[in-house]
Amino acid sequence: MMAEDAETLLIRIRAAMPALRPSERRIAAEFTGDPAAAANLSIAQLAARCETSTTSVVRFYQRMGYAHYKDFRIDLTRAVAREEIARREAGPGLPEVSGDIDRNDSLEGIVSKVAMNETLSIADTARSLDMEALGRAVSLLLGARRIDSFGVGASALVGLDLQQKLSRIGRTALNWHDAHSAWTSAATLASGCVAVAVSHTGATVDTVEFLAIARRSGAATVAITNFHDSPLARAADVTLTTAARETRFRSGALGSRIAQLMVVDCLFTGVAQASYDESMQALRDTYAVVHDRVVKRV
Repeated sequence: MMAEDAETLLIRIRAAMPALRPSERRIAAEFTGDPAAAANLSIAQLAARCETSTTSVVRFYQRMGYAHYKDFRIDLTRAVAREEIARREAGPGLPEVSGDIDRNDSLEGIVSKVAMNETLSIADTARSLDMEALGRAVSLLLGARRIDSFGVGASALVGLDLQQKLSRIGRTALNWHDAHSAWTSAATLASGCVAVAVSHTGATVDTVEFLAIARRSGAATVAITNFHDSPLARAADVTLTTAARETRFRSGALGSRIAQLMVVDCLFTGVAQASYDESMQALRDTYAVVHDRVVKRV
């Protein structure tokens, strides 16, 4: 494996978990839960701890791209070291915290764990984001005559953020808050239009259907999701993958939302930079309009 693959091993394990068999998912959870300790286990010890067979362990590390368990363990150790460095660099001043949010955590502990979780979600996403895919997505948005975005729940807020940012620089951007309106709009898209769908799991049925309709209508499609091998990714021409770390409060969309917003900010900034003069003028004009109205009211 390449060094950069070693450094992103834990990110790839987390991303692969939804598609794994139950026995392999338990193995993955062991590695992501306490990777430093798991790296010291033999195949037999790991199989016993995960209540599975040694064959499942072999199948797991082969799925991760390794022919030998020794090489997998070496790269896992490197990944752990990289994450420890990232913790120190990304969270200066934060106390050392580890583990999930617990019922007995103090408010200070909750703040520390949430801050570290979201900081590492951004850092991991920045490290693993496919630059070629990001460049293609920027090019699509740059040349689009209309951009439609859609997501459900917390992902809807991310789609709205993209729409508002693009509108600030003069792009024709629409965001849809319910599935039926999104599907209706997607059916009217055509060549030269772009549909952007946001879903952490990549399996939200309404969101997948929105992108599938847009593709059938002739529009280019972009997915923002945590899992590259997901139904949403398969419906997309370009997939931008986050590397969010979710806690047991997953329904609150903590790490996933912040990672998605980071990708949206990269998309917006890429489009604005590529049309620098036009975008800067639009930002100045829109700021002036809002600022003047606020000042007059005061």
